[in-house]
Amino acid sequence: MSSAGKGQSVVRADDDVATAWEHAQHGGRATGSADGTPVRVIVEGFVAFDSEITLLTVRHVGGTTFCDPIGHVQVDGDYRESWQPAALTPATLDEARRVAATVTGALGGWGVFGVELFVVGERVLFSEVSPRPHDTGLVTLVSQDLSQFALHARAVLGLPVGDVLRLGARDGQGAAASCAVLAEGTGVPVFSGVDAALAVPTAQVRLFGKPSVAGRRRVAVTLARGGDVDEARERARASAAALRVELT
Repeated sequence: MSSAGKGQSVVRADDDVATAWEHAQHGGRATGSADGTPVRVIVEGFVAFDSEITLLTVRHVGGTTFCDPIGHVQVDGDYRESWQPAALTPATLDEARRVAATVTGALGGWGVFGVELFVVGERVLFSEVSPRPHDTGLVTLVSQDLSQFALHARAVLGLPVGDVLRLGARDGQGAAASCAVLAEGTGVPVFSGVDAALAVPTAQVRLFGKPSVAGRRRVAVTLARGGDVDEARERARASAAALRVELT
């Protein structure tokens, strides 16, 4: 289990294998058993992809529903920005939905699944799935009438999900973006600049309320809408840049 990049490393030559194995065993969120049985390790190959998306897939009492695709940027295996909608051709979107439905159908259960996919031309390759609301899906807090959290609650309670409406599609503000705010060090996060962050047009801020930080952690997210993805991302970034975090 290498959530948020923990335990991950890159092997470029034979000499890197031993170090990578040790990091996988001791640097991730899962650890070996008391009798010394090693942690199972996933070995992945590089994919030269054009873009990476998350397709939030909702399995519920009425079937399977897909949110509009979400584009995102990761740094060191961890999400930094996301936006909705990601630009896909109709054929690629159909293939993304087919892949996501196949994967989540095999897993079974109800709720939101964050299905991450690589787009290579018009090909779609499965990357990974999280059986829960997804960090890149935080953008749905401002992009949809029902956020990923509302959809998850409805699905697991056996309630109808209905049609998911992307907000602003008819009023020229049909794109939305999120930007993660990080703190690094040890201590209790204290925020300032919230007024400046909220002064950015359409911006919203969510402070996570973590009681303390050790290492590098996401502590907040800024959200914004715009006439297109570029404008929404620019606003979310500007809001994040205005927010200050001090560890005390």
